[in-house]
Amino acid sequence: MEKKGLRLKYKKLRENLSEYSIEEMSLQIANQALKLPIWSKTYYHVFLPISAKKEVNTEYVMHILQGKDKSIVVSKVDFNSDEMQHFLLQENTVLKTSKYGIPEPISGIEIAPEILDVVFVPLLAYDQKGNRIGYGKGFYDRFLAKCNPNTVFVGLSFFEPEPSTPFEAKDVPLNFCITPKKILYFKNNLLSL
Repeated sequence: MEKKGLRLKYKKLRENLSEYSIEEMSLQIANQALKLPIWSKTYYHVFLPISAKKEVNTEYVMHILQGKDKSIVVSKVDFNSDEMQHFLLQENTVLKTSKYGIPEPISGIEIAPEILDVVFVPLLAYDQKGNRIGYGKGFYDRFLAKCNPNTVFVGLSFFEPEPSTPFEAKDVPLNFCITPKKILYFKNNLLSL
């Protein structure tokens, strides 16, 4: 199936999810995340979900990170430059929902992508090799390409993987993907974990 068809399929699947099931599965995903060998790291990038698109609620993952006293980094999208800026999430960080429905920090301490140890990655679909499909604007692929070679990329999904998805050279694969029931480990895993 082409990327366009996969995007439509998974948008439709999400549309059919109730608010209750989204919360329940998001909590299960956070609990699964505890099984990953990533908790000795320092800087964790977490996407803030677009509730209208019924994305995984990362609030539960953030609670784990706060409980472990980790540094949480969140992004702000610049649609003029097609780039993302990354800011340390602090108690005094003010979040504002953009016109695209994305909760974003207004300002703060900027963090370079090279500093990040773990990135929790949003996605619409992914396959058994760790290739992901997002919304098609390429923001995350450009961002992930700037991270250091040891950064761990963890996808979060309510659904099981596709057997395969279309893959382009600029696409950055995942190291893991967490679903409510399990963790998928991909061949491009970092051996240093």
